[in-house]
Amino acid sequence: MAAASSLTARPGAALTGSVPAPGDKSVSHRALILGGMATGVTEIEGLLEGEDILATARAVAAFGAGVERLGPGRWRVTGHGGFRQPDSVIDCGNAGTGVRLLMGAAAGYPITVTFDGDASLRKRPMKRVTGPLGDMGARFEWQGEEDRLPLQLTGGALKGLTFSQTVASAQIKSALLLAGLNASGDAEITELERSRDHTERMLRAFGAEVQVAVQGEGWRIRLAGGQSLTGTAVSVPGDPSSAAFPLAAGLIVPGSAVTVENVMLNPLRIGLFDTWREMGADLEITNRRESGGEAVGDITARHSALTGVVVPEARAASMIDEYPILAATAAFASGRTVMRGIGEMRVKESDRIALMARGLAACGVAVEEEPEGLIVTGGPVAGGATIDTAHDHRIAMSHLVLGLAAQRPVTVRDPEMIATSFPGFVALMQGLGADIEAG
Repeated sequence: MAAASSLTARPGAALTGSVPAPGDKSVSHRALILGGMATGVTEIEGLLEGEDILATARAVAAFGAGVERLGPGRWRVTGHGGFRQPDSVIDCGNAGTGVRLLMGAAAGYPITVTFDGDASLRKRPMKRVTGPLGDMGARFEWQGEEDRLPLQLTGGALKGLTFSQTVASAQIKSALLLAGLNASGDAEITELERSRDHTERMLRAFGAEVQVAVQGEGWRIRLAGGQSLTGTAVSVPGDPSSAAFPLAAGLIVPGSAVTVENVMLNPLRIGLFDTWREMGADLEITNRRESGGEAVGDITARHSALTGVVVPEARAASMIDEYPILAATAAFASGRTVMRGIGEMRVKESDRIALMARGLAACGVAVEEEPEGLIVTGGPVAGGATIDTAHDHRIAMSHLVLGLAAQRPVTVRDPEMIATSFPGFVALMQGLGADIEAG
């Protein structure tokens, strides 16, 4: 797929079958990074082998850990009790989660390191992480434009931090917790709204003590400084953000019934599924079980008559990556689907609000763009458009799914970036019966 200049999705027959969910991207990043910080061996099963995760694996190796691929999704990380001085620039590619978590981890050690990334990552804001890390004692030098990569970090001699987080961001929280492991005092973080808690769960699995107390609609997390990690076994559950694409196709393509297996059901990651149910989606969860400290299950989506809803703004943190595919499914719902409080979408891999509004409009969908919102009015979806994705994988996959149920084909440009989060997406969708072909 790397050589393809475009991909085209055409409406066709019903989609049927069962497929495994790719490994969760958030958990995969954290398993590699904590394994590299730990002492001893960490065995990982089900690791997502997308480009973002491979960039993090290379970074962890550059910081001195042993990193081996044993087989598909099976990796071994041998940590030596902390990060060492790397020999070169840490290039995180397109991985926003990777670079922010790695900066937090590296800040705890007496090393100097330059972080960089691709053209897309260089456009994403970094002060939201470097600011509080600087308050802990880390030092940063911008190599070019302020608030943007590349930047140089000098770590070590960190002190504790009390931080109130107004934006629900697991990346910021996680960076501070990883830095706090090697600080001289406690790291205490208050979140007004709860963000995904994979870091807290995984820190405990690696032997750290993390206290979490509910506080209103959010919570307060406290981690004592001076803690060490011990290598462990990590089983990566399936990624609900990736599972969303074949499930969405199941909901909007007439006659379809699609099952995605081993999907993580962490309460802080299933906002999209809750929203779809409110829209009238026929979603069935079976085989519920525990895997790697997370609840998982198999989800079946059947073609459904959807109705537009107002998505609660408080739900944004639990589904911020899923709004593009929600917007695509909302195009087939009767009435208006109102999505507000999603300004964070403008500083992802692209301005996802603007790109979804532009792409949907090009496909004949009635859409209104707001500074921090998107309103989609469903109806017949004409399709017949070629979409500029701005090299954003979720924009690309969302429009391809839309094309499977539109009246005419939908083409996306520059599809190679899909491999950053969902390698094998096209083959998986084709296996369900989707008509998606390279141009």
